[in-house]
Amino acid sequence: MARCIITPCHYLIMNMPRFKEKLFKWIFTILAFASLLFLVGIVLVLIREGLPIFQKVNFTKFIFGRSWYPTYSPAEFGILPLILASFWVTLGATLVCIPLGIGSALYLNELAGPVQRSILKPTVELLASIPSVVFGFFGMVILTPFLQKVFHLPTGLTALNASIILGIMATPTVCSIAEDALNYVPNAFREASFAVGANRWQTLTQVVIPAAGSGISTAIILGMSRAIGETMTVLMVAGGAAVIPHTFLEPVRPMTAAIAAEMGEAPMGGDHYHALFAIALILFAITFIFNIIAEIISRRFRIKLGLSG
Repeated sequence: MARCIITPCHYLIMNMPRFKEKLFKWIFTILAFASLLFLVGIVLVLIREGLPIFQKVNFTKFIFGRSWYPTYSPAEFGILPLILASFWVTLGATLVCIPLGIGSALYLNELAGPVQRSILKPTVELLASIPSVVFGFFGMVILTPFLQKVFHLPTGLTALNASIILGIMATPTVCSIAEDALNYVPNAFREASFAVGANRWQTLTQVVIPAAGSGISTAIILGMSRAIGETMTVLMVAGGAAVIPHTFLEPVRPMTAAIAAEMGEAPMGGDHYHALFAIALILFAITFIFNIIAEIISRRFRIKLGLSG
């Protein structure tokens, strides 16, 4: 009776599927942890380069100081005007993108026919692929003279200008996430509402929107994160004035614009340089909090749908 001899080649061939499975598992694991490694690296760099400014300037004075004159002698590193500028611009952008984004999602998901949906949905998503510098150029060339003429302003480069452009830029994000949330609402909810005599508007406002409320809230928060983190557009259309704004019709300088405009002029290792990194660290913390809130709401939304299903 012949004996079966297993050579190393035979052994390798027989275990090839298992080897491939382990190989792909390690590759995907490395890629997953690489993104985490990059995030940790960014945070460490921000901390290393940003914290030295607090050896020269008190943290409270840095946050609540009303004057940002980093090149003066003596220099003043109060970023309250920059924080308030980011707040004003983000608030204005939110007021623009909520009705546009949520309204578009409701129409596409609940009212539009197949032909309208096939045209409008790619058009809305196309906005997300347009470079931010194109939006900024549109704001400078078209919107700026219009606002200057309508409101009789010395300049149209204001917080209102930046808010409108950022709101349009955030609309695809809000629309896409809100539409996904609306798609997850079971059709049984709509059918039950129609069965008890509700019309389409009542079903939409009293059944569908409340059921998708968590997903819609997530869309709004991520839209706000998109607006507060934008750089090029606000650098081009916000006006660049580091003063405390009182209305939307004043030039402002958000935190992102200050970093982009001044980093090239700040001497490496100087107080101005470290102050800009400290601004970036604070901005990172704000956007990180926004994203955590969005993730918490999104998880609750998924759990709610899983329990209802």
